[in-house]
Amino acid sequence: MPLMRAKMQVAAVTEAYQGSEIVKMYPVCGQFGKDGESEDNTYARWSPSGSFELQITNPDLVGKIKPGQKFYIDFTEAE
Repeated sequence: MPLMRAKMQVAAVTEAYQGSEIVKMYPVCGQFGKDGESEDNTYARWSPSGSFELQITNPDLVGKIKPGQKFYIDFTEAE
């Protein structure tokens, strides 16, 4: 079970060397829904700021992640 789950949105995907990409993500923040809340706002309340950057070299993943997409990032302790 993850220690923490963040909801992140892709801000940019840039080409890097030898066919790889750099993916930059930031925590979501959303508009309040009709009932006064949204899932994005719930996540933003507990993790309002930060950034995540990852270089992807796996040819099966390059080109699959696009700006604007949202992802859950799970933090599970590694041994």
